[in-house]
Amino acid sequence: MTVSSTDLEYAPPGRPIRALVWGENRHEQVEEHVAKLYPQGMHNTIKEGIEENLGDGAVVNTVTLDDPEHGLTEEVLAQTDVLLWWGHAAHQDVDDHVVDRVYRHVLSGMGLIVLHSGHWSKIFGKLMGTSCTLRWRSEHDRELVWTIDRTHPIARGVPHPIEIEAQEMYGEQFDIPTPDELIFISSFSGGEVFRSGCTWRRGNGRIFYFSPGDQDYPVYHHKDVRRVISNGVQWARPAVERSLPTLRRHETGQFFEGREYQSPWQNKA
Repeated sequence: MTVSSTDLEYAPPGRPIRALVWGENRHEQVEEHVAKLYPQGMHNTIKEGIEENLGDGAVVNTVTLDDPEHGLTEEVLAQTDVLLWWGHAAHQDVDDHVVDRVYRHVLSGMGLIVLHSGHWSKIFGKLMGTSCTLRWRSEHDRELVWTIDRTHPIARGVPHPIEIEAQEMYGEQFDIPTPDELIFISSFSGGEVFRSGCTWRRGNGRIFYFSPGDQDYPVYHHKDVRRVISNGVQWARPAVERSLPTLRRHETGQFFEGREYQSPWQNKA
């Protein structure tokens, strides 16, 4: 199915943000300690945090890896302003055709928030163009999330630092492109540091990566982590009418009008 720009509604400030939380939902099914931390699944805990902070300002739904087409059909994505992505153990099970679909919607203006081990998701790697690898250790580290840019909307109402008593350590080198904006840096009990809150623009879409949130710890119940994610949803909402970036060929005398095309392989003529 082809979705035209008229099908992709612009999200004006007066309308509730349509957020969709995508969860892998595998650990909760097979690991008892994870199920105790997140009895309704991490995706629903993340959903509750957004609703808690944004109230009537957002309509939040969830889908999971095992839903048909991973819950990410053309129709669903066309009606999504901001997609949140949590994955870890089954990145390889995400269908490449679905990844291409999400990629196109991000370039068209849909916001994307990638959480924790989603750094190795197919969609994040495709958008970043790098390996997105890092250093890690899971030994109940204390994490301090330091705010680098206190003027950024994603940092609104967030303490400096956020203290997370138990968390997996993520450390540098984090193989990502230089962020457009670095909002948070985390430090850990072993002395490591990590760029834990970064933003990029790709096409017409906004992307926010936020690292706190391993499945073995109750991080998504933390009020300040919930605040950051909710701020990210507000920031990542589409800023322009949804459409793929389009170039125009202009003949002499056609300064304001031209023939549209999207890429050489889509417009061979």
